[in-house]
Amino acid sequence: MLIPCQRLLVLAPHTDDAELGCGATIARFVEEGVPVHVAAFSTAEESRPPGSDEGMLKKEFLRAMPALGVEPANLRVYDFPVRKLSYHRQEVLEELVSLRTSVNPDMVLVPSGADVHQDHQVLYKEAVRAFKQTTLWGYELPWNHITFAAQAFVIVEERHLDRKWRALGEYESQLMLNRLYFQEEFVRSLARVRGAQVGAEYAEAFEVVRTRL
Repeated sequence: MLIPCQRLLVLAPHTDDAELGCGATIARFVEEGVPVHVAAFSTAEESRPPGSDEGMLKKEFLRAMPALGVEPANLRVYDFPVRKLSYHRQEVLEELVSLRTSVNPDMVLVPSGADVHQDHQVLYKEAVRAFKQTTLWGYELPWNHITFAAQAFVIVEERHLDRKWRALGEYESQLMLNRLYFQEEFVRSLARVRGAQVGAEYAEAFEVVRTRL
């Protein structure tokens, strides 16, 4: 590994954010034997496509994570309302503190501090508070950024990207919306750009908030 890591915790404001932002990195860590825990704070029920089943996004998340190799016992899904995490800031912080105790991660991945989505900003700020003695990196969701400081890179292989796309493929609710960033070409192209920056075929980039070795 690039840094010593015994337990990785990935924080996602919504189901699908972790897969989009660092799915290939998750697949690589799992492959290298690192226990990976993932917590999604909103199932975005209010944003699901018209006519879709209730709880669809939660079900998709629970199918997507095993595609990356994450154990079902290491998944946590909360039901905070989408776009309203700021109304529940203290509750979010308390859940993060609980995760700090139960998971005891030595590395945490969270959306970048440059992410402009309101829910992503809340989770980032509360994660900085809850994990102020832990290595903390921000993952990249380019459609939510005006700027992004690519300060750390995790080199990944084709097989890790294959797992990432397989996981994203479980989100039928999102694929039907035909968003640019939810297309395989976009996923692979971004990984190729980040790889080129560090002399590799593929990589995922991160903002370094804090690194504790």
